Amino acid sequence: MTAPDRDEALDSFLDKWRARWPEWGVAQVFVPLHQRDTALAWAALLQELTDAAWGGDDARPGEAKLAWWMEELQGWSRGVRRHPLGIALQKLPAPWQVLAAAVPSLRETRERPRDRDDAFAMLKPFAQAAGEVEASLFSGTPDGLALVQAGLLHARLAHTGESAAPLSVLARSGEGAMAHAWGDELSRHWPNATATRPRRLWAALARQRLRRGDAATPLPPWSALWTAWHGARG
Repeated sequence: MTAPDRDEALDSFLDKWRARWPEWGVAQVFVPLHQRDTALAWAALLQELTDAAWGGDDARPGEAKLAWWMEELQGWSRGVRRHPLGIALQKLPAPWQVLAAAVPSLRETRERPRDRDDAFAMLKPFAQAAGEVEASLFSGTPDGLALVQAGLLHARLAHTGESAAPLSVLARSGEGAMAHAWGDELSRHWPNATATRPRRLWAALARQRLRRGDAATPLPPWSALWTAWHGARG
């Protein structure tokens, strides 16, 4: 059996993200055509980083992956890449070194936050770096911090369930109801902020999932289209 070429390897990572966000097949029509491939690759990269930070019962494999990613992103800033996602992203003029420097802060967010404010605060260093990258990739300004933070909190809830809920939610709701309670709290306190077009779309889709009661369940196509249209309008 021959090894897949690098384009096939890239597609495998993009498909991983599409599998969690099938709505994107509808929502992407609101992203300028020349930005769609970049948006998809950037979303896949964030998924790789956050899965490493929060996935699994044992933190050590994820910590090793994050250490590898920190080196990889440092390499991107010097024109060197190893990961297939670099095919789509590495040559773009983005502050990859800034993102690399923020990776250790993402590792620290594995601990359960105390409450909603703490959940947002824990993610601030990484979200700021991600926001700078997004501003560079999509010709925006790095002022969408709160939406990046909210999107990351949604991603954690969708991927890890109740372990994402803060201690305050555990105390209030008890085990078995934390995921729904935390999703409801996130939805009710969702930030209203300016951001790049792709970020507004991702945020709108995430919030609508929360409103429907399950962070991990994709929206029906009609709902995804309506939600994305509103997100695109800003």
